[in-house]
Amino acid sequence: MTVSLSQTIPALPVRDAAAAVAFYRDQLGFEVLHHDGGFAVMARDEVVLHLWEASDESWRERDSVERPVRSGSESFIAGTASCRVVAEGVDELFEELAANGVLHPVSKGGVDDTDFGTREFATLDLDGNLVTFFQWASE
Repeated sequence: MTVSLSQTIPALPVRDAAAAVAFYRDQLGFEVLHHDGGFAVMARDEVVLHLWEASDESWRERDSVERPVRSGSESFIAGTASCRVVAEGVDELFEELAANGVLHPVSKGGVDDTDFGTREFATLDLDGNLVTFFQWASE
């Protein structure tokens, strides 16, 4: 059998899963497929994203700087991720999301044509995770 990879599902760390679920649903147009405490599965068309809560604050109370941070869900991780999403109709999606006020400051001027063959714009979620929507220029 030949190995074939077909999809990637980004998992974005967020401080408050419930707030992030509401943001992705109400501002970015995703549907909630699953939400259980600190984990959620969101989808829009064929795109699936996982949101996981990084809200552990115990690292602030370490006795020694030598003791490692190790829970894997420390709050400082939230907002450190990014992903790129292929989108047909990127200009129309830009208009939709611009009206919701979720654009990254670099994208407020419109959809950009890149030197590597895409038309794209970027958004930020509540925690600062970067979600870039792009369309190949040849499409």
